[in-house]
Amino acid sequence: MSPFRLTRTLPKDATEAALRADVLHGLTCSPKTLPPKWFYDARGSELFDKITELPEYYPTRAEREILAARAPEIARATGARTLVELGSGSSEKTRHLLDALPGLHTYVPVDVSESALTQAGHPLIAERPHLNIHALVADFTAPLLLPRTPGPRLLAFLGGTIGNLLPAERAAFLTSVRALLSPGDALLLGTDLVKDESVLVAAYDDAAGVTAEFDKNVLTVVNRELGADFDLRAFEHVALWDAEHEWIEMRLRSRTEQTVKIPALDLAVDFAAGEDLRTEISAKFRKQGVRSELATAGFDLTRWFTSPGQQYGLALAIPARTTAARSPDFARITACVR
Repeated sequence: MSPFRLTRTLPKDATEAALRADVLHGLTCSPKTLPPKWFYDARGSELFDKITELPEYYPTRAEREILAARAPEIARATGARTLVELGSGSSEKTRHLLDALPGLHTYVPVDVSESALTQAGHPLIAERPHLNIHALVADFTAPLLLPRTPGPRLLAFLGGTIGNLLPAERAAFLTSVRALLSPGDALLLGTDLVKDESVLVAAYDDAAGVTAEFDKNVLTVVNRELGADFDLRAFEHVALWDAEHEWIEMRLRSRTEQTVKIPALDLAVDFAAGEDLRTEISAKFRKQGVRSELATAGFDLTRWFTSPGQQYGLALAIPARTTAARSPDFARITACVR
């Protein structure tokens, strides 16, 4: 049986330091913001799993449908011997790719959650005794070293997570991803597509209120970790479609004028009645826009797969010949600057 290897690239205090920095930066900016990665403690992850099962929330189902139908074609096109997945989580959807890649030698899941990597990795080993799994506990938006593994490599970034980055952040991120890849490697990128506003808003503001609870969970995390006194009842969840930028914004709106204290940062934050705290953007894409952003980062779009109804798209791209290859020993992905 192949070993399950796990490498922690994050210092022990990295999570706490990052949370402190993000909260201090975001709550002293105008407008106020908090990064969506802080939704995902144990409770937040549980709530997100519930969201993916809601009738209104189509992206997870749509991406899974594409992978189930197109994984063999993706496998033939890439011939990947190493699959790297950024933000792998439970690795559930990735199983379609793992099943379709007969020559796969190594799977490299990358996630900030060690428990998620362990819980996903050991069952995969039991199911696929000849597969090497080298899990990385890492933040893929921070400097990251990937181990040297057999090529060709297929780097997967699924779930539409690319949409959580602002345009300049996406450009920096995709350029950094390009630096990971050599000729013959490929990128598989999941992108939610522009569609009717009512469908989009419903996906982020479901009738059962699960997304609202998920949104407020970021305040629970700040309360628990930094001793803040956010009153969750004093905020309401809001989901808005920004037609100019073609993205959904999730916000927490203050129901009243209030001051929130965060002792760990020696910070008091004033909120006006009706003031919004932005917790997430989720950009939606069009094929030509995806092609253009990939080209700017040094990729050629070679295949484009969509779900029924054109709800969701998977882009398969390869490094353009005119851009530099990665180091033969390690690849580095640089941080996205906020």
